[in-house]
Amino acid sequence: MSELNNADALKQLLALSYRLSTEKNTTKLLEDILMSAKALTHADGGTIYSVTNNHALKFETLVNDSLKLHMGGTSDTPINFDCIPILIDGEANKDALVALAAANHETINIEDAYQVKEHNTSAARAMDQKTGYRTQSVLTVPLENHEGDINGVLQLINAQDKSKVVPFSQQKTDLVLSLSSLAAVALTNKQLITDMEILFQSLAKLIARAIDEKSPYTGGHCRRVPELTLMLADAVNNINLGPLADFTLNADEKHTLSVAGWLHDCGKIATPEYVMDKSTKLETVFDRIEFVDAKFEIVKKQFEIEELKFPEKKDAIKDKQQQLVEDRQFIKHINIGGEYLPQPDVERVAHIAKKYNIEMNGQLEPVLNETEMSYLQIQKGTLSDEERNIINHHIDITILLLESLPFPKHLQNVPEYAGGHHEKMDGTGYPRGLTKEQMSLPARMMAIADIFEALSAGDRPYKKAKKLSECIKIMGFMSLDKHIDNDLFNVFIHEKVYVEYANKFMTDTQIDAVDESNIPGFTSLI
Repeated sequence: MSELNNADALKQLLALSYRLSTEKNTTKLLEDILMSAKALTHADGGTIYSVTNNHALKFETLVNDSLKLHMGGTSDTPINFDCIPILIDGEANKDALVALAAANHETINIEDAYQVKEHNTSAARAMDQKTGYRTQSVLTVPLENHEGDINGVLQLINAQDKSKVVPFSQQKTDLVLSLSSLAAVALTNKQLITDMEILFQSLAKLIARAIDEKSPYTGGHCRRVPELTLMLADAVNNINLGPLADFTLNADEKHTLSVAGWLHDCGKIATPEYVMDKSTKLETVFDRIEFVDAKFEIVKKQFEIEELKFPEKKDAIKDKQQQLVEDRQFIKHINIGGEYLPQPDVERVAHIAKKYNIEMNGQLEPVLNETEMSYLQIQKGTLSDEERNIINHHIDITILLLESLPFPKHLQNVPEYAGGHHEKMDGTGYPRGLTKEQMSLPARMMAIADIFEALSAGDRPYKKAKKLSECIKIMGFMSLDKHIDNDLFNVFIHEKVYVEYANKFMTDTQIDAVDESNIPGFTSLI
């Protein structure tokens, strides 16, 4: 077979250049480099290697037409050969041509592997003995990028001309060198992109960990939400029933969803710790319950003095002292917070504030001032309306921060996915009051993940850990009330996403039986 003319060679190199620039999968990219070089030189076989972090050559793809071999790469046959060290004791590994080429940054062209004296080809001959093959011409080319780094090695075997093995000509060598330059650039660009993706993902996880570390009570939330979001995304991808049967997320979209999950609470980096960590109602920078209790102690002393002054009123004073003990315990109890403070208890706080007075700076003051009374009258949890607004403001900060970042095209939906996890399908959520139709499906997935994680968490200071069945029941009512996406909730139940999550993150004491036939808002997809 005659040599390629310049026009044909250029055409093939241009076509290859385009493929190299568009291929995202490194394994396919390496195999494409090998197969293109093999086609350009009419080689019978070849191998391409990548460089590992410990400076060794890893077999990526091996092909041989005569032996009908295709190993590694896109084949179903893995390569189990050991990696080849480029250096041995700091010196070039002369026992392997590919290692020598990489170590010395040189192209090695051998006409006959059995006749050459200046290079060690014993490995090729040993392999020939096992396979019955005859290695003759060998071309070994390091893939060297513009910075002089070796990111792979290409080795071709037995150039063919009319079914006859011939040496690799200068033209073919030049073509492979041109190809290797293109390949090295493509591999470098791919590695740079991969490294940047890994770095960005690591930074996102670092921010999430920093936020989790801010609070001992919500630690792990920023880690669990992205995991649960992807569990639900996988379930939606796999479902072939119901209104979401045709919906799919590709690899880039799942990656975007993962990044958004890790960053969904990044705005909490600006939230004061005393609000995030508020485990009792009276806690601000410090827990004011001790200060309040000290005032009750003063009232107690006042009653004791009154008893000494007016012994004839001893029984009435004893009754007041007993009531004081009960009121004092009541204040300590409700300071802890809980799921709901009944209205009679709210009114009792106001009554206690008016009932007891202490002398401060020559003036009589109520045992509970207006601020303390308002905190103790919080009916759900431990946060006042003002503090809850501070907490809720984190989502505004999240959106502001994420929208300020110049995300590449495949990550441009991160702000939308991350910024919608407090929205409700009926438009009553925050911060933007979006409806279901105004939100993407991935954003709605994250809303479900954020809610279920919060419901099932066993580390909140103001509530006992809920049973799995109770969490699902609450989610069901939220689905009925159009707070979460009903279609996604049905998949969440049907595909047992809640079971997968519970087994991984909930305690054994929380996990109980769930009767799916009695879940509010759930419609079976069968």
